[in-house]
Amino acid sequence: MIASNRQTASSGFVEGLGALANAKPWLVHRGRFLDVAFLLEVGDVAYLVRICRGRVEAVDKGPFVMPRWTFALRASQDAWATFWQPIPPPGFHDLMAMIKTRVLKLDGDQQPFFANLRYFKELLALPRAAAEGRSR
Repeated sequence: MIASNRQTASSGFVEGLGALANAKPWLVHRGRFLDVAFLLEVGDVAYLVRICRGRVEAVDKGPFVMPRWTFALRASQDAWATFWQPIPPPGFHDLMAMIKTRVLKLDGDQQPFFANLRYFKELLALPRAAAEGRSR
């Protein structure tokens, strides 16, 4: 039951990422030169996130047949659920910490990810506010 709740919460977080991101003018401005499609894997579920000029245009849930993406971020369901806690523990507080501890895997062309690292850190941390609202 707990795993099912985590999967439902994570699914909602990812699918609502576009609305959360596009409602933040500062984030859209930060990514104003960014046009990319990346794969976000939450356990066995894949999402294709398309960003155009800093706006999240689409978040499509897989499965996909040969999706076109620039880079992929892959982690387990539990790792993302821990990352999206309102105050995550050390090692899950930051994308780079997750990569360093090998909880998060980065594949593909890493240049757009690292060139816009702050954008992606802030984008993927947005569901924490939603998690905080649910825990109250």
